[in-house]
Amino acid sequence: MTVQLEHANLAVENIDEMIRFLTTAFPEFRVRHEAVNTDGLRWVHIGTDDTYLALNEGVAESEEGFTPYSGKVGVNHLAYVVDDVDALRKRLREAGYRDSTVPNAHPHRKRAYFYDSEGNDWEFVEYRSDDPTERNDYAIADPT
Repeated sequence: MTVQLEHANLAVENIDEMIRFLTTAFPEFRVRHEAVNTDGLRWVHIGTDDTYLALNEGVAESEEGFTPYSGKVGVNHLAYVVDDVDALRKRLREAGYRDSTVPNAHPHRKRAYFYDSEGNDWEFVEYRSDDPTERNDYAIADPT
């Protein structure tokens, strides 16, 4: 059996801004479908034919906002494999998004982390080897 994440479902404050972030990071992403649910709230599927994110218009404010890596229960980040981390980093910086971590060193993978406009952290990884033992080497200093 082959496992692949088909989609993740996210409640967001601003769907249009999240679409801007995602299409900046992934120029191949497109809005696959958009509608309004029975509660009158907008939702969008954005991605490719094989994988996507479901974005739902959020309406409820939490008493305590979630901060990635704070120890609170929640998603710290989602990670995507990309072909060229440097090109992605350039696109996101030019669009005004900011890095959430400093670049890290590993001989077989290169990663970048960015915050979207809502403070969510996203990881982007470029693998420099097809060998899983090299790609998944945990002995080399790589903090996350």
